[in-house]
Amino acid sequence: MTKAATQSDVAKAAKVSTATVSRVLNQPDSVKPAVRKRVQQVMRELNYVADAAARALASKRSQCIGAVIPTIAHSIFAEGLDAFEATLNQANYGLMLTNSGYDEDQEWAQIRTLIERGVDAIMLVGYNHKPQVYELLQQRNIPYVLTWAFRQHSHHPCVGFDNFISAQHIPEHLLKLGHRRFGLITGLPQHNDRVIDRLQGVQLALASHGIELADNAIVQCSYDMSAGRRACHDLMSLEPPPTAIMCSNDVLAIGALLECQANGIAVPQTVSIAGFDDLAISQNFTPSLTTMHVPAKLMGKKAAQYLVASLAGEQTPQHTLVDVSLVERNSCAAPPLR
Repeated sequence: MTKAATQSDVAKAAKVSTATVSRVLNQPDSVKPAVRKRVQQVMRELNYVADAAARALASKRSQCIGAVIPTIAHSIFAEGLDAFEATLNQANYGLMLTNSGYDEDQEWAQIRTLIERGVDAIMLVGYNHKPQVYELLQQRNIPYVLTWAFRQHSHHPCVGFDNFISAQHIPEHLLKLGHRRFGLITGLPQHNDRVIDRLQGVQLALASHGIELADNAIVQCSYDMSAGRRACHDLMSLEPPPTAIMCSNDVLAIGALLECQANGIAVPQTVSIAGFDDLAISQNFTPSLTTMHVPAKLMGKKAAQYLVASLAGEQTPQHTLVDVSLVERNSCAAPPLR
């Protein structure tokens, strides 16, 4: 077995000082491009890997940023994380990712672990977190940013959109099409401010037209297609059934579409179905899904830029609002004449 290459080995082979090798690793933009390219080539040839522990000890930085998301099962979070990590990588930061499963206690334990591992900053989803989370981050002076939610006057830095306002677009669209009987399939509201805000947004939009959803017209369930199918079955078993079903995300909406297809219920001729997120599959499904487009990649990129700028001591806006928009497709139409 050969001995692992050191910074001194790289410096000797590249005919530079160890200080230059260190700058290539930690401040690449401060090194002339030709020199940087030569050093990086030598690193590849020698299979050199930097000693992260030693570097962190010297700089008091791990060059790693943590992220806690509710789940990795949904592609909408994956899209945002892909852009988040790519932006971090461009700034010479790595990503340490963990998934809370929508469990507040599990998230708290994961955040503590990330801090123990020495992450320089943390990205979280939504506003609902244990008070201890915010206290610990502020005590340790660890930069953080909240995503997927936006509150203009919040004390917490955020990159996201207003779920309450955004959720009103779908019912308003369906009301214009002539619908008056609605069903709603939503995620579980516990520890999830996005679900609560979207539910309240839908209810306000309907109430402004004199419509109140009955308790049995609102089905709360876990975020998976099977749950969406079961919820749709329950709604379509009502008498009379809704002519439009709104879903708090596309996963549930696709589950509802599959349930209708399995039971010979025509969409949108018999019932209109709408989602929220605009997953890649949504435009390719049959019928294509009417939904709210959420710019997940843009959120991920801007969240990473905020944290990198904060770590560099740069002044940057604490609140960034991204636009969501209604995407009209084939799963919604005027209600049937009855």
